[in-house]
Amino acid sequence: MDIKQLTYFVAVFEHANLSHAASHLAVAQSAISHHIGKLEAELGTPLFVRKPRGMEPTAAGQRLFSHARHILASIRNAEQDMLHNAEEIAGEFAIGLPFSVMKGISVPLMRRVLSDFPKVRLSIVEGLSGSTHNALLASDVDMALFYNPNRNPEITIVPVLEEDILCVGRTSIISDSRGPITFAELSELPVLLLRHGASARALIDRPGLLSRLEANAPLQLNSISGITNGMLAGLGCTIAPQVFVRDHLDTGALHARSIIEPQLTRRLYLGYRRDYPSNRLFEAIRTLVLDLIEQEVRSNAWVAEYCYRGS
Repeated sequence: MDIKQLTYFVAVFEHANLSHAASHLAVAQSAISHHIGKLEAELGTPLFVRKPRGMEPTAAGQRLFSHARHILASIRNAEQDMLHNAEEIAGEFAIGLPFSVMKGISVPLMRRVLSDFPKVRLSIVEGLSGSTHNALLASDVDMALFYNPNRNPEITIVPVLEEDILCVGRTSIISDSRGPITFAELSELPVLLLRHGASARALIDRPGLLSRLEANAPLQLNSISGITNGMLAGLGCTIAPQVFVRDHLDTGALHARSIIEPQLTRRLYLGYRRDYPSNRLFEAIRTLVLDLIEQEVRSNAWVAEYCYRGS
């Protein structure tokens, strides 16, 4: 088994087609077919089922894909770390950010990378909190931020901040009171929720409370824009941190009330794979992301308690 075989194998796995994989890698289809066959012979098991419309991975192929992606990522990181001189930060890096973090730091993050690290090619993958965690597990990103994650032995996580969850909506739904709303009162309102699962857990990591809200939820969506548009249209309210809707709060289009009995909070974590090879690029992006979040919190643009103490 060598790097070329693994590279060809990953390409076929991702494209599910020999011809498409060959085109992607700019090599002959016969070369890819030869190396896949050789790899299967070495491992003593088929990695794909050949079908008229493409290549379907076997169970062994699925297992090898997980290993192969990590191996190739490690090799790529090692090359990037060693090929550039000691004064230069360069290479490719992918980071997964949930919507709230995108609202908080995406523009300053892009601006700083362009100005401070002109030889870095940054990919930002936005998604619901559960999807950024899954992307990290799948090695689709090198680092991710997420809320209230399930613990996983493959992932190192460090707490970054803690923020209150608010009741947010138009005053016609939640009233124009500046006082708090009890959870019991909130549960009687039409609450627009993220669908149950990792995305919902990112807001409430307490199944009993979540079930009470779901009982009266007229709509459940896995769409941030859908929930926001529904609130603006007066179809219901939602539960969210201040940063999630700060633009609409500033304009007065939406109103927010703190929640009590009980108070709801959530914690943001930064995570990376335990087997990820630390390098100067990784350290530079991690430091930059944490600095930008801290600046947002210190300026009160992001209402939260910054709690990062180092990893």
